Amino acid sequence: MNLQININQDFDLVRDRRNTFSTKYDFSGYGKPENVLPLWVADMDFSSPQCVIEALVKHSRHGVFGYSKAYGSYFETIQNWFLRRHGWKPEKNWHIASPGVTNAIYTAIRALTEEGDGVLIQEPVYHNFASTIQSAERKTVVNELVYTNNKYTIDFDDFEEKIEDGNVRLFLLCNPHNPVGRVWTQNELLRMGDICLQHGVTVISDEIHQDFVFDGHKHYVFDAISPKFRDMTITCTAPTKTFNLSGLMVSNIFIANTAIRRKFLSELSRLGLPSRSVMGMVACNAAYEGGEAWLDELNEYLSGNFGFVREFLSENIPQVKLVEAEGTYLAWLDFRELDISDEELNDLVLNKGRLWLVDGPTFGTGGEGFQRMNIACPRIVLWEALKRLDGAVRSQLR
Repeated sequence: MNLQININQDFDLVRDRRNTFSTKYDFSGYGKPENVLPLWVADMDFSSPQCVIEALVKHSRHGVFGYSKAYGSYFETIQNWFLRRHGWKPEKNWHIASPGVTNAIYTAIRALTEEGDGVLIQEPVYHNFASTIQSAERKTVVNELVYTNNKYTIDFDDFEEKIEDGNVRLFLLCNPHNPVGRVWTQNELLRMGDICLQHGVTVISDEIHQDFVFDGHKHYVFDAISPKFRDMTITCTAPTKTFNLSGLMVSNIFIANTAIRRKFLSELSRLGLPSRSVMGMVACNAAYEGGEAWLDELNEYLSGNFGFVREFLSENIPQVKLVEAEGTYLAWLDFRELDISDEELNDLVLNKGRLWLVDGPTFGTGGEGFQRMNIACPRIVLWEALKRLDGAVRSQLR
């Protein structure tokens, strides 16, 4: 196969992230071998856009980093971004600046439910959904996604049944979906929303990957699908995945319903987390103002990376299947044809392949036999990862 590398393209440059306080690379204490290639946690190996770097340098030179507050053009910049990219125009009074989406989800669960109430999730799904529900001492209710013909779909009958039988008060929607890569269609969202509306279920819509959607697919902001959904929705967004800003702790939450918004703000304050990161807001503002062309180029590069994975697996490791991603930069790999246990698969990937991926059961029911790989890295790094995987699988098949 043809490995196309252009060292003049920023996304092809390999940056040494060791000794930079990186969770992904400075992983002493995780118990992993020192020689593994880490493609696990969902941050990218690309530098943020130059406009972001320049804005952060400029603010750093000011030298004062006191308590911060969102004001002035900050909201208008965010609003314009969502209008341009997603055809959605949130109102200013809906907006809450928060340290992060996971924190916002935890806050909403505590604000809107009581101990023992059910919270619905669609597994396999981002593992922090289940752990956050458990930390809040609520009941996790699972509507397992259905995997057929290399695509995940929703069992709507089970979805409604679990709401009715599980005393469900909240539904955590993951769109685009991590790890399976679905970008839910308008009809799928309408059907889920109608069921939630009928049963008085509030929807927390995690749309943190909304800017990574590939050709032939469209991201629909759940709040904007129908006016009747507006009063039952908490929309969670952030520039952190889009522009690789996770370490700056910034997210933007939108709640149209006044009563829900007041409960959320009260719980946020009670948890002692009302402050915002000034550098996070500076970066967000700069990214949404000047990072659009960079993002378009990034999405093209990521689409190429998915194509590279697809071709490599087909030519070299046909026993491992790539679940076709409609969005995100997370490859969901199906190893079930190897017919080995998850413990054996973890050993194969980590110790024989010297790769650090995320094992499927981490994402709950339906994750058995799968692994998640972060493909947001230079293509030469991805090529090295796939070669390691190829060698490990060949050793297993001997």
